[in-house]
Amino acid sequence: MMKIKRSNVDGLDLLMVYSKDIIIGIPEDIGPRILYAATKEKPDFNVFGILPEVNVETSEGLWNIYGGHRLWSSPEATPRSYSLDCKPVKIEINEDSINIFCNHEPENSVQKNIKINVLPEGGLKVVHTIENTGRWPIKLGCWALSVMRKNGFAILPFKSLNRENELLPDRHMTIWPYTDLSDERAIFADEYVFVKQDSEKSKPFKIGIMANPDWTAYWVDGVVFVKEFCALEGRYPDFGCNVEAYTNDKLLELETLSPMKTLDPNECISHAEIWKIRNIGSLKPDSDDVKNKLLDKVILDN
Repeated sequence: MMKIKRSNVDGLDLLMVYSKDIIIGIPEDIGPRILYAATKEKPDFNVFGILPEVNVETSEGLWNIYGGHRLWSSPEATPRSYSLDCKPVKIEINEDSINIFCNHEPENSVQKNIKINVLPEGGLKVVHTIENTGRWPIKLGCWALSVMRKNGFAILPFKSLNRENELLPDRHMTIWPYTDLSDERAIFADEYVFVKQDSEKSKPFKIGIMANPDWTAYWVDGVVFVKEFCALEGRYPDFGCNVEAYTNDKLLELETLSPMKTLDPNECISHAEIWKIRNIGSLKPDSDDVKNKLLDKVILDN
């Protein structure tokens, strides 16, 4: 059974939802967004970053990032990706689920929705859905982006797919034009790529991979936020990525993506993440530390 109350966080009115082990905050005046996520043990520690002052000027007007978790369609493009989402949304609360109904985007011919299911064993299942509301087919993928709290680091699993045949390549990374691979915020380990958020470094950095196994995480101040997902067959955007991390001095975005799909009118595409938040104490951007403190206690605790 969920407990619901209203609260104001950083000037934004949120519907606070208390599940078995996670607290989330959903704004009713904008979205769809999830702006708050915390454990019941540390209810005042929001793993998401809220950024009311960060915005982008578009042909539709001023787009605000707000922060937290949002749903876009991939690949990124302007002005399509930056359609304004600053109007009230409809929120439907059931016994063990929450539906956030987005406003229709007529210019893009899409309708976005986010459904949150409370899992009996703990954690949340967050299902992102995009519907083609137009009159002809469109091609896109679901893109789930989470703006994380400052001064932590992202963990992108990058395990070899085929150690038995070392003559052929089995992994790849996607690099953006502004990405500098000598950037000290990136740490390349044997089975992981770590990306640190540094509030002193304004230059953007972004990297994408096809994750193996199917999860990604962010650690900050003793708390880890994990997204698990199921990589489906299909062509992925950005040269074949299902996990991406973007950072600058203001934020780090932890992103997962679905394959691209051509949607006929009234057809939908969906992408699900399983969220876990745990208080695990110290964690270093190091393969052994991740195995001992994260894999054995959080990722594999089902």
